[in-house]
Amino acid sequence: MPKMKVLFASAEMVPFAKVGGLADVAGALPKALKQLGIDVRLAMPLYGSISRKEFGLEKVPEFESISISLGKETEKATIWRGPLPDSPVEVYFVGNERFFGRPGIYSDPKTGQGYEDNGLRFAFFDRSLLEWIKGGQWKPELIHGNDFHCGLIPPYLRMSYAQDLNLGAIKTVYSIHNLAYQGKFPLEVVSKIGLPQELAQPMAALEFFGELNYMKAGLVFADVINTVSERYAQEIQESPEYGVGLEGVLRSRSADLFGILNGVDYSQWNPEEDKLIAHQFKPGDLSGKRKNKAALLKAFSLPTTELERPLIGIISRLADQKGFDLVLQAAGELLTLDLKLVILGTGQKEYHRRLQAIQKKNPRKLGLALTFDNRLAHQIEAGADMFLMPSRYEPCGLNQMYSLKYGTIPIVRATGGLADTIRDVEQDPNNGNGFVFEEYRADEMLVAIGRAVAAFRDGRLWQRLVDRAMSADFSWARSAEKYLQLYQRALQK
Repeated sequence: MPKMKVLFASAEMVPFAKVGGLADVAGALPKALKQLGIDVRLAMPLYGSISRKEFGLEKVPEFESISISLGKETEKATIWRGPLPDSPVEVYFVGNERFFGRPGIYSDPKTGQGYEDNGLRFAFFDRSLLEWIKGGQWKPELIHGNDFHCGLIPPYLRMSYAQDLNLGAIKTVYSIHNLAYQGKFPLEVVSKIGLPQELAQPMAALEFFGELNYMKAGLVFADVINTVSERYAQEIQESPEYGVGLEGVLRSRSADLFGILNGVDYSQWNPEEDKLIAHQFKPGDLSGKRKNKAALLKAFSLPTTELERPLIGIISRLADQKGFDLVLQAAGELLTLDLKLVILGTGQKEYHRRLQAIQKKNPRKLGLALTFDNRLAHQIEAGADMFLMPSRYEPCGLNQMYSLKYGTIPIVRATGGLADTIRDVEQDPNNGNGFVFEEYRADEMLVAIGRAVAAFRDGRLWQRLVDRAMSADFSWARSAEKYLQLYQRALQK
C-alpha cells in the first residue's frame, strides 16, 4: 500500500526559527508522523537568520528561480532543502532575499513592530510552495498548513489551481495554534496576491471588518480544521472572547472542526537525559532535583540556603493573554507568602517595567530574567517546585506538560489545553496532578497558590503528587495517531 504523502507547512520550526509554540509543534509532530509510515515533508521560509552551512542546506537545482506574480510585480523564489536534525524528515525552504533575507521572522527586531508587508510575504510563501509542487516530482495528497501564514493555501488550491491536474485534487488540513493572531491586512493587498477580487467583498471569505483576514480564508476553504486542544476547539465557537470575531465562521464549520492536544518531545524535555540542567534526575531519586533548585536560586541571585521554601517558576510571553495582569494584581500579597518566585520571558514593555520595580523591592524573593534563554527555561522546569500558568486563554500550552515530566507541579487556570491536561488534586485525589482555579481573578489564583504551598508542606502528599506527575505520558505518538485519522478524514472529502 503506497504511503500517504503529506506536506507540513509552517512559518517557524525548531531548530531553524522560533517565536512560539508553533515552532515546537512543527519540529516534533512530523517526526512522529514519519514513524507512523507517512511520507511527510516540511516546508518553511528561509529566513536570513538560518545558517545554510550549519544545517547543511542546498539549493534544489531545478527550482532556483520560480516566478511569482504579485500584482504588477514579479518576485523569484528559490527552493532549498536539508534534513530536520536528528530525524529522517526532509525540510524544504522558500528563499527570497526581499521577503525573508531581513532580520526577524514577523517583526523588525529594532522596533518590535510587525513588518508592514507580512501579507505579501506569506502570500508569496504559500504560492511558492504550490508552484514548487506543480513543477516537481513529489506530489503530496494533502497539505497541512498552520496558522494565518498558511491561510491562503486552501483558497489558492480551490480557486487558482482547481483545474490543475497536479494540484486540484490536493486536500487540506488547517491548524489553529492561536486564534488571536489572524493575519489581518489592508483590503488593497488582494490585488497583489492572485486571488479573485470578489473574495474581499463585504462578508466574503477573505473580508473581515474592512480588512483581509488570512486565517478566515483558511477556515472557510480548508477541508478539515483543527486546533491544539479539545477544550479550546469548544471555547472558540462559544463566545467573542475566545473566538475573537471568528466564532460564527467556526460554528459554521463545526462538523469539520476538531481538537487534538499537542504532544511533548521527550527527546528534548526529559530530566533523565537533559543536558541543559545542572543535575539529571529520575522518578524515585529526586536528589538531583534538589540540587537543580539550589542551582536555579543561584542563577537568579536568590538565597540558596532556603531550599525548604517552595519555589514557583514562570516561563512565558509577558502578555495579557498569559495572565500577567493577575500576577501584578496579586504580587503584593503573593510575595508575603512563604515562597520564592522566578520569572523568565519577554513581552509588553509595561510588564517589563512593573516587574522590574517589584523585583527591586523584593530582591530576596523574586528573580527576574527579561530575555529568551532556552537553557534557563530547562533549569526552571528542573529546579522549581511549582509552575504557574494563570492564562486568560491557552490554546494548548506546553510548559504544564514539560513541568509534569520534571516533577514541577502546575498551578493553572482551567482554560483550553490547561483544562485538558491538569486535574486538581483536591477535586480528584487519586488522579490529580496540579492545582486549578476556574475564575479569571487574582484572588482565585492566590487561593490555588495557597493550596499548593500547603500541600508542599505535607511531604508524603507532595511526594505522591510528584511521582504521579512524572509518570504522565503526553508524547507526540498519541497525538500523531489522531492526526493520521484527521488526514484520512480530509482525504475522503
